[in-house]
Amino acid sequence: MYDHRTAYQAVSAMGRPTRRRKGAVLIIVLWIAFALVSMALMFNHGMLMEYRAADNAVAAAQAGQAIEGAQRYIAYLLKNVEEPARLPDVSIYANSQAPVGEAQFWLIGRATDGETAETVTFGLTDEAAKLNLNIATREMLEMLPTMTPELAAAIIDWRDSDSDLSPDGAESQNYLLRTPKYLCKDSAFETVEELRLLIGAEWEILFGEDANLNGALDPNENDGDDTPPSDDRDGQLDCGILEYLTVWSREPNRREDGSARINIRSNQPQQLQQYLQETLGQDRAAAILGAVGPNLANIRSVLEFYIRGGVTADEAVQIEDALTVSDSQYTTGLVNVNTAPAAVLACLPGIGVEFADQLVAYRTGKTDELYTVAWVLRVLDEESAIQAGPYLTTRTYQYSADVAAVGRFGKGYRRAFFVFDTSTGEPTVVYRRDRTGLGWALGSDVRDQIASGSGGGMIVR
Repeated sequence: MYDHRTAYQAVSAMGRPTRRRKGAVLIIVLWIAFALVSMALMFNHGMLMEYRAADNAVAAAQAGQAIEGAQRYIAYLLKNVEEPARLPDVSIYANSQAPVGEAQFWLIGRATDGETAETVTFGLTDEAAKLNLNIATREMLEMLPTMTPELAAAIIDWRDSDSDLSPDGAESQNYLLRTPKYLCKDSAFETVEELRLLIGAEWEILFGEDANLNGALDPNENDGDDTPPSDDRDGQLDCGILEYLTVWSREPNRREDGSARINIRSNQPQQLQQYLQETLGQDRAAAILGAVGPNLANIRSVLEFYIRGGVTADEAVQIEDALTVSDSQYTTGLVNVNTAPAAVLACLPGIGVEFADQLVAYRTGKTDELYTVAWVLRVLDEESAIQAGPYLTTRTYQYSADVAAVGRFGKGYRRAFFVFDTSTGEPTVVYRRDRTGLGWALGSDVRDQIASGSGGGMIVR
């Protein structure tokens, strides 16, 4: 007999596993869907990272090419400048946010008045505005801000040709105790960066508070010990000695037209007498040479010749290019009194701290008066000027360009430091160093300009 109850129970029993199987399948499908979505999201994230990396790589390449373009542009500028041996006026060339395609470059410069800038200054920098490491005496070096007597002595020992140990100095016996050990060079500095090898060249002495070497007071350089570098939070940028040193300053000992200059100290004064007669007249030539006296060999500088001969400022303009006190092909290490900061001028004999600020204040805003070294007599007394004369010039033949650049959308930041030498007549890059690792050096104002897309500049083709 057919039992409906039994049949119903049997069918029900068969249905229960079917529903469980369907639930399991649903769960598996959901997990598979979740896995596929996760893989899609991961793939999308990976592609986004690849896109960003490629975009940054393109921007970095653009910034690198902008730096190369800046190098060629500066060489062209220096070759065609209207006033050779003078620091070009920043108003005549591109120096800030200059576009090169989608990229832009800036020339990080220095304020010629020597004041600490709260924002970055843009332009070329005069290498003759610095002390030459291979020429400056120990006494001159010790006058630099943050310099120590030990480091000044180590500099002298590093560059001299002997192995004699100076008081407080360092020679090979000291460097052989280091790890790794090395010998004292006992030869001239080839770069300023060699200072990092010297005993006593601590980071604070070299860099001061200017961690990125941009000459401006950045927020992290005015916050005490909150962020590196350590600073005194006084609102003033204390630069290290790297700011004031060079190894490239030299000028050719010839006239602007390429002809030889007349050596005042020569044993043949007839050439000097003839030149003065032709330029200033017979009477003035006789008066000047009579005032100087027969001991021309004792004259140590052109400025001293002016002082002892009573040469006027107008006369100095006419004759300075033709006069020298040396037969050498080049004169190395002269400091450009028109552009040097007070900290450098204070290192020179006869100037010191007493007159350095006065010289900077007097030259500010002036141009026509500054073509010869005779203008310093408006500030210095004659004895001080005679002491300072052998170290002074108003000419410049080496320029540094600290080039920072970004690619499209303000990305791909790059920075390179160049030194251009024009003393041979053709601008030549004599030094190049990557400075990207020093970090952002253009200040917050430029960062804001980039973010807003504002700015401009001259197009460099």
